[in-house]
Amino acid sequence: MRTSSKRVKFLVLWALLLLAKLVLAATLQPFGDEAFYAWEARHPAWVYSDLPGLTAWIAWLGAQVGGPGVFALRLPFVLLGAALPWLVVRITRRWFGAEAGWQAGLLALLMPLGGLMGLLALPDVPMLVAALLCLDAFASLMRRVTVWGLVQLALALAMGAFAHYRFALVVLAGAAGLACTPAGRALLRHPGLWLALAIGALAWAPVLAWNLSHAGAGLGFQFVDRHPWQPQWRGLWWPLVQGLLLTPLLAWLLGRSLLECWRRRRDSEPAWAFMLGLGLVAVPGYFVFGFFTDAERVTFHWPLAGWLALCCVAPPVLARWPSRARRLLHATAGLGLAAMLAYLALLASAQGRSSLAAGPAYADNFSGWSEVATAVRDDLRAMPDDTLLVADNFMLAAQLRLALGRDDVRVLPHPINQKHGREVQLATWGLLDDGAQDWAGRPVLLVLEDTARPLRQRLAGYRELCDRVGRLPVPRVLNVDHGRKRFLRFVLGEAVATGPAGGCRLPALAWLETPARGDTLAPGDEVRGWALASGSGITRVELRLGGEVVAGLEPDLPRPDVAAYWGLGPDDGDRFGFRFAMPAVPGVPAGRAWLALRLYTADGGVEDWPAQPVRWRPSGQSEAGAAQGGREADQR
Repeated sequence: MRTSSKRVKFLVLWALLLLAKLVLAATLQPFGDEAFYAWEARHPAWVYSDLPGLTAWIAWLGAQVGGPGVFALRLPFVLLGAALPWLVVRITRRWFGAEAGWQAGLLALLMPLGGLMGLLALPDVPMLVAALLCLDAFASLMRRVTVWGLVQLALALAMGAFAHYRFALVVLAGAAGLACTPAGRALLRHPGLWLALAIGALAWAPVLAWNLSHAGAGLGFQFVDRHPWQPQWRGLWWPLVQGLLLTPLLAWLLGRSLLECWRRRRDSEPAWAFMLGLGLVAVPGYFVFGFFTDAERVTFHWPLAGWLALCCVAPPVLARWPSRARRLLHATAGLGLAAMLAYLALLASAQGRSSLAAGPAYADNFSGWSEVATAVRDDLRAMPDDTLLVADNFMLAAQLRLALGRDDVRVLPHPINQKHGREVQLATWGLLDDGAQDWAGRPVLLVLEDTARPLRQRLAGYRELCDRVGRLPVPRVLNVDHGRKRFLRFVLGEAVATGPAGGCRLPALAWLETPARGDTLAPGDEVRGWALASGSGITRVELRLGGEVVAGLEPDLPRPDVAAYWGLGPDDGDRFGFRFAMPAVPGVPAGRAWLALRLYTADGGVEDWPAQPVRWRPSGQSEAGAAQGGREADQR
């Protein structure tokens, strides 16, 4: 009866999650890497500069079945992700029976990252499937060596090799598991195992061949360039981050399960000793690596294969917990899963993304892409058919290619192309564009993702761009979500000539020094900052609150510190500063409001600068009333 109950709960939760993932897959804007994998799918190859070929092949399959678009791209990954909890059930049933199998499957579903895996078209999905298929094969082979078990192992090893370089760590974890148990060491003496391992090893041959012919670009990116390989104390956050992502009680259970593997390592059931070796590499091993590896990009999902594997030995440990503690674990894990779904649902709507723009929960990799694609599509309609579309970085180019269905989007050299290991691939395709000398007099629409560079690097980026393409026209500015994502579009005529940066008209830069983000602002308060536009100059700065123009003036305060910081010459002067006395704005209610600048340049340009949130307190309102109004505005 208990087995039937757990099976029903598993099936209901699995079906609900699959439905939720399908809805989110259709509505969530494409993640930047997803768009690039879809681009790779248009250029079939065994290996690419960032990854082996399997992710692109699956993306190609989705396009063949469902046509262009992000839902078709994600659909095969959603289906693969839906298989993961079933593999956890299958493995656990081998070791501990049907009831434990359904319990382990429930744990894998309730784990927020595990239950939602497959929503995005990412290489982790086939890599995790390959890892669990290997674990299932070893669970079978340690009991009885069969041809099917060896075939499954060989195919899973090959699948992992074509999924990600990181699968090498999964192989290392499996080897550690085999070495820890007598059944595993006996299996290592079987010639059939070595044949399966040899087939799996052959799958790495295309990866090695590609790296030999490209100066080790892929291996260098994955294992050298992106990692500092020196101690960094940020690794100490790893247990806390993992505990929050798994939910605390589930993390505690899986940690206790690893300790149980140590306690029962000499048990007649080989699962305990095998999972001890595998788990030590796949979970604490990543904690150790975290002190030396990439801290700039998302790595919290790296130990997921280890956590899913530990779900397979968790049911016997969980069975000893009091029933109240078991219910609490399921409830807290379910709440964590629901919170993750709610967050993704927010990101899937324009209003939700805008509501997150004021804080750290804003996810810029899921934001702004549909808006810039719509703007670019409108620009292209007004331009000749032979217009060349050029993006300033690979991620923007990939998003435009996916949205517009164009395979001829060119990409300028940009720091993030190399940072994400895509520069060599773009050059291989012949789409890495070095500037106007290659444009043969064609009309060009040049699109920049302005917020892809930190503010301190933007003026240097503008100058480098001017060296490549010549004098820049007035940009068409697109601020998405109050400017958290900002794009500049330049319509270049048929005669594009290169020239020195000193002869360029560069986009404007500005900064609000007072008030700071989140500060209270009331009538009479000082609003101070600076604005500059090298090569043209700022003639007027308008202050806007809640979209309303509230004041305007010409910046005329000397700011030699600003001129020195940006390396400006005498032609630009140093009168960049401005100071406003904040007027009353009757039409803007109390609470959070967005304070922004509109910049007018001497050559007729108008550029909206990103807004920043403030707590607006209208004249005469008490602090308590302002706080209540702020809460009401936030709720709205």
